[in-house]
Amino acid sequence: MTPLHTTRVRRRRLGVAAAAAGLLATLLAAGPAAATPDPGDVPAERKVSSEQAAAAKALTNSGEIPAVDEVVHSDNIRHLANIPKDALPGTNSDLAFQGKYAFAGNYDGFRIFDISNPRAPRTVSQVLCPGSQNDISVSGDLLFLSTDSSRSDNSCASTSQPATEKSSWEGVKVFDISDKRNPKYVAAVETACGSHTHTLVPERRDVYVYVSSYSPNATFPDCQPPHDGISVIKVPRNAPEKSAVVGFPVLFPGEGPDGGGNPGSPTNPGVSKTTGCHDITVLPSKDLAAGACMGDGILFDIRNPERPKVIDRVQDNVNFAFWHSATFNQDADKVVFTDELGGGVGATCNAEIGPKRGADGIYDIVGKGDRRKLVFRSYFKIDRHQAATENCVAHNGSLIPVKGRDIMVQAWYQGGVSVWEFTDSARPREIAYFERGPLTTDTITTGGSWSAYYYNGYIYSNDIAKGFDVLKLEDRRTDAAKRVRMHELNVQTQPDYFDRHHH
Repeated sequence: MTPLHTTRVRRRRLGVAAAAAGLLATLLAAGPAAATPDPGDVPAERKVSSEQAAAAKALTNSGEIPAVDEVVHSDNIRHLANIPKDALPGTNSDLAFQGKYAFAGNYDGFRIFDISNPRAPRTVSQVLCPGSQNDISVSGDLLFLSTDSSRSDNSCASTSQPATEKSSWEGVKVFDISDKRNPKYVAAVETACGSHTHTLVPERRDVYVYVSSYSPNATFPDCQPPHDGISVIKVPRNAPEKSAVVGFPVLFPGEGPDGGGNPGSPTNPGVSKTTGCHDITVLPSKDLAAGACMGDGILFDIRNPERPKVIDRVQDNVNFAFWHSATFNQDADKVVFTDELGGGVGATCNAEIGPKRGADGIYDIVGKGDRRKLVFRSYFKIDRHQAATENCVAHNGSLIPVKGRDIMVQAWYQGGVSVWEFTDSARPREIAYFERGPLTTDTITTGGSWSAYYYNGYIYSNDIAKGFDVLKLEDRRTDAAKRVRMHELNVQTQPDYFDRHHH
């Protein structure tokens, strides 16, 4: 474990100079393709203009933004631990939790931490199994990994291979984690267009896996247009080697080669065309799911997990470039959708982009049953402007379980970690934050917090470049959450935090 960086606690608010930080380099100028998120291969460093570099340097020198690698946070957050990357040098990605363990995805595989002492997490094992995303979740003795890059085969020794080749493989890998020190690879299921993310719908005997993937191409044998649905895998708990795709429900029915989703540009300039979903969050206690599907946000009924049924669908062709993820509140009468403008590699937290793009959209769920509707209420975006060299946009977060209030923690890449409240869905407000200064002031280097989740009293963040962070939130508004204990947490399978059976 390395010593923590010196931490300055100070209020970080917008100043006049911050407006100079912006300009989206060439990233968003490239048009709709730039909105494709979480790229399979995270781009190497990209130079910014000399003017942008000078502006970034001036901002750090003036104290307007933190210095390179400097840690700053609100006075109600403490930084307890940082565990740098080790045997897996790739991009750190998503997190899952079970008992005293945290499971951290990485484009090169995954790492298991013992977090029984959150101030000093210990590495239990690291599994080398390359395949981009490696989005991760756990259920009982099973661990699931998403592979969203075209590989030579389904083994952990595979190499990169073009998607135009029929023999190429991408999809979901299944591991037996009954021995945390020695996970065993037990099954692989190929899915159309790979698996960018996946979501578990756990039943007692079986686990259903909703696979989100997108960007079909007529030259890809295993990823043909219109690809306007999701793959559903059924995993028998006692025989995971028999896992198989049991259906491909079409969520955006429509005639013609493009299906029925958002047509995107040029009809809706700057908006991603819907060719599948990016991420789905299910609320099994209410038989509900919310899908963030590129150009569309959807609400659907999952009473029959093999045949999900869309209840309502919304678009925001003014401010949302790429519907990226979804979070229900505890009462299931709100959904927060995120817009990953710039695909997670762009600098979008600045005055030029403004407070409504690359933000969260808060929707109320009104009505009952199949007549429920998603009604837009407001946007939320962190108000700490970042340098032109900092990739920053709304990304993965989770609820903090406080009865009667809607509070969540959320990752913003190099914008850091934000805790914010949306109990009044028209007036969201931030209540705490943690961030580092830019990785550099002369190149855009992809970094920052990919996922920031609350689990059993602590906030855990997987930083793309800096490793695994543990934060402690000390605030009377969230103190009640410390009494809520979970045995397992996959954030995209949202628990009913106050149902005693889940604990």
